[in-house]
Amino acid sequence: MAKNERKFLKGNEAVAHGALAAGCRCFFGYPITPQNDIPEFMSKAMVDAGGEFVQAESEVAAANMLLGAGACGIRAMTSSSSPGVSLKQEAISYMAGSEIPAVIVNMNRGGPGLGDIGPSQGDYYQSTRGGGHGDYRTLVLAPGTVQEAFDLTMLAFDLAFKYRNPVLVLGDAIIGQMKEPVAMRPAVKVSKAEGRSWRLEGKGTRKPRIIKSLFLDDGALAGQNRHLQEKYEAMRDEIMAEEFQVKDAELVVVAYGSIGRIAKTTVRKLRAKGKKVGLFRPITLFPFPDAALARLAKAGKKFLTIEHNLGQMVDDVRLAVRAHADSGFFGVYPGDMPSPEDFEEPILKALRRKK
Repeated sequence: MAKNERKFLKGNEAVAHGALAAGCRCFFGYPITPQNDIPEFMSKAMVDAGGEFVQAESEVAAANMLLGAGACGIRAMTSSSSPGVSLKQEAISYMAGSEIPAVIVNMNRGGPGLGDIGPSQGDYYQSTRGGGHGDYRTLVLAPGTVQEAFDLTMLAFDLAFKYRNPVLVLGDAIIGQMKEPVAMRPAVKVSKAEGRSWRLEGKGTRKPRIIKSLFLDDGALAGQNRHLQEKYEAMRDEIMAEEFQVKDAELVVVAYGSIGRIAKTTVRKLRAKGKKVGLFRPITLFPFPDAALARLAKAGKKFLTIEHNLGQMVDDVRLAVRAHADSGFFGVYPGDMPSPEDFEEPILKALRRKK
């Protein structure tokens, strides 16, 4: 790849390019809108890169293939949209419990049920609370631009292997379908030693090795859960967020992903009118950037959480600021497409609100 090469890409295409650049060599998927550009692109590009592409018979099958590849220490990925990701949850829980690295992309669509193929942020709870059975977490990255769709997908593979844990890239139909210039990065050279201490690759002369999520001996499961919880706490080192015009802001709008970028436009317009508003955009949804929000709350800021759902991330915002403040909420109903103008009155109303 030429140095400083730029490409004009859809968000879905940027995800695929990011995965390939990160050394992904297995892709398992099943068609569902609005993420179909990813498997379509991968069906040729993955093979050209010397990897394996499988259109599985179902989302369930694709997720279990991902489990198998990850257990062998292979950088592997699946992608889907909301109902499809729901079908993958059992396997994701097994991967978390077995400490198997994997990358799962969810281009969130409207719901519940089949909903529609438009944008939504209705999968926040599912993404940040594990989503399947048992006490586990996936590290969740939420791109707000096509560039971030590329960069965060690359990062997701490194984090998956660093923590031996599934990592979720959470976008939506806006992020997946819009096109923007992307500064490409050279492909990484994955070390042949990656995962050597645990991966399944044939016994050879070493002792037998097993990867499992079943712990039946007395105290064994408690010990595993304790270990996993310590790992989730260590993930706080990866917390990322964008702070825009918050230093002198009286009101901080908290929004992520596509809604974060729309709200940023509203903040710019209101700033031009002399309104002291700012934007806080979480990039890691788990772990959540609660310490940064608590710092802003301690400084006396007001808060308004804006989401493309009926109120999910607002719970995490309120937990973060509760010692010093509260957060208002404005929700865009899944099925509606918001514009920057839609956010002006809710922001001005929150700005007038007493603390």
